[in-house]
Amino acid sequence: MGDMDGKVAVITGAGAGMAKACAELFVRHGAKVVAADISGKEKDTAAELGEAVVPVHCDVSREDQVVAMFDTAVREFGRVDAVLNVAGIADGAPLADSTLEMYDRIMAVDLKGVFLGTKHGIRAMRATGGGAIVNWASLAALATSGAYAGVYSAAKAGVIALTRAAATEYATDGIRANSLCPGIILTDMGQHAVRAAPEKLQKPAMRRGGTPQEVAELALFLASERSSYLTGLAIPVDGGWGSLLR
Repeated sequence: MGDMDGKVAVITGAGAGMAKACAELFVRHGAKVVAADISGKEKDTAAELGEAVVPVHCDVSREDQVVAMFDTAVREFGRVDAVLNVAGIADGAPLADSTLEMYDRIMAVDLKGVFLGTKHGIRAMRATGGGAIVNWASLAALATSGAYAGVYSAAKAGVIALTRAAATEYATDGIRANSLCPGIILTDMGQHAVRAAPEKLQKPAMRRGGTPQEVAELALFLASERSSYLTGLAIPVDGGWGSLLR
């Protein structure tokens, strides 16, 4: 038996990277998955993983599209048991040089998108007795790295606060909420960053980047009943980088 047998998961950003790795792992553990993305690659994910996955085109900053995403999950699979709000964007500049356009763009996806996924995930899960939310924050929310990521860090710190609020407000409804704080993860984007600056791999105590699959394993644990007494956490997934920064 799999950890997610009979469960339904909604995963945003599922066209690539950590979210796609989560979709693959959740399906292997018995879940039905709604794979949402804005890129169109959600269709590729569904084609690769088969009938257990339904693709949904979704701009997570648009409430009507987020509502439609959850409506699809309930229509196709009857319920929602787990929500993984992975979709996000990264950009950075010194604070004094950060534009309002950049601020609005990052906040719309990285914080507002998580808020909407959490809000409507809670509504869907309350209808069937509860579930688990896993929100993607970042190591940048916990410790500054001097990478000119002030706006991004602020958005991701907001994700942690939002997740803790959900955990405390809805614990008695059977809903748990935790956030992950990845460091260097070797997605396509992460590998591009490492190629441009190989010294980044010397930042973690482990002296390597993490894989999307390693992050997916933790997300699976937090979404499953194996973590039934864990809620409100912000967990670094960073190979020890955060311990060196603090």
